[in-house]
Amino acid sequence: MRTIFEYRYRDAGNFKAFGSVALVGSAGPHEEETIRSKLQDGEFFIAEQVGIPPLYDQLYQWSGGQIATDHCWHEFVGFKKAWRADEGSGHTRTVAEFVAQFRSIVRWDEALSPHFDVSVALLANANPD
Repeated sequence: MRTIFEYRYRDAGNFKAFGSVALVGSAGPHEEETIRSKLQDGEFFIAEQVGIPPLYDQLYQWSGGQIATDHCWHEFVGFKKAWRADEGSGHTRTVAEFVAQFRSIVRWDEALSPHFDVSVALLANANPD
């Protein structure tokens, strides 16, 4: 049994990129509640902090790289069951390990994202000393 963790990145211009991670095992309402309880505002997380691929680069083909509307937050969409036998093959991370990683988060660390530097630079330029 495999479960798919679905997530997305939406920049401040509302351009979206979608991603998913296959996990071994089954996820139900309890696992989803546990993850949602650890999300910023019940929705947002830092992909780098939970060891999943960030989705920013999917938008770079249109923007040419980091731009002012970029930020470091991804959104949790939900879990779904992997229906095809090949869906998610080759992954060894379990649902329990994945949920435990979220459970261990005390504070989301924006500095783990390369987009943190973009927002810090923009704030510095907007508020020169």
